Amino acid sequence: MPSKVTIPELQSWKGNRSFSMLTAYDAPFARLVDQAGIDVILVGDSLGMVVLGYQSTIPVTMEEMLHHTRAASRGNTRALLVGDMPFMAAGVSVEETVRNAGRFVKEGGAHAVKIEGGEEIGPHVRATVSAGVPVLGHIGLTPQDLLVLGGYKVQGRGEAAGRRILDDARALEGMGVFAMVLECLPAGLAAKVTASVGVPTIGIGAGPSCDGQILVLNDILGMCAGRAARFVKVYADLGAGMKAAVGRYAAEVRGGQYPDAGHSYQ
Repeated sequence: MPSKVTIPELQSWKGNRSFSMLTAYDAPFARLVDQAGIDVILVGDSLGMVVLGYQSTIPVTMEEMLHHTRAASRGNTRALLVGDMPFMAAGVSVEETVRNAGRFVKEGGAHAVKIEGGEEIGPHVRATVSAGVPVLGHIGLTPQDLLVLGGYKVQGRGEAAGRRILDDARALEGMGVFAMVLECLPAGLAAKVTASVGVPTIGIGAGPSCDGQILVLNDILGMCAGRAARFVKVYADLGAGMKAAVGRYAAEVRGGQYPDAGHSYQ
């Protein structure tokens, strides 16, 4: 069996090999993702939309995140497991940020947490790292800032905006993050960020130059509701297949074909 992915190993891959990251929200999917060879699993607050039916990530609570992180941890054996700090779990007070991050490790079985934001969250990230909880940074499009941003939009366009992204990336590295997610950035800017920091970058809608890539599992399996983002590649249309299978089952039950003798006890 391959050895468990550690943070030092992940960091050693920068500039040497690309690595993969996917979301998973429960034990069965985490097991499948892990066995398929994914290096990092994120229990993302995207579960609010793809699992819980919310319109955004904002309503997701700590208890919901811990519930799903615990489930995913039970299905995972090799991948680095990262819990996503939901809206208002980080950034309100340093003490609360550290406490919530610790819960992900102690109660959820996570190996690290992801915190959205740049220079403004410096004290929170530093305190969390100092407390012994590794932090994955996240800049660019930060979905928890949806109300401020006015929607899901590409970030970092223009000289000033690009400079802010670079400043945030360098600041995060100085805070002690072990890696950082770059979401919805122009590919050229993401390449500059990747070359400017000594920790791995993980792109989602940020072009091919990042050290790793992350997508939402439900999206790549064709199970997302509505139109997928431009950067999403669908690798299997399981949504259509599942709908067809369930439809056949319903039709056989209505028609009396199921259960037949072969699916009954004698």
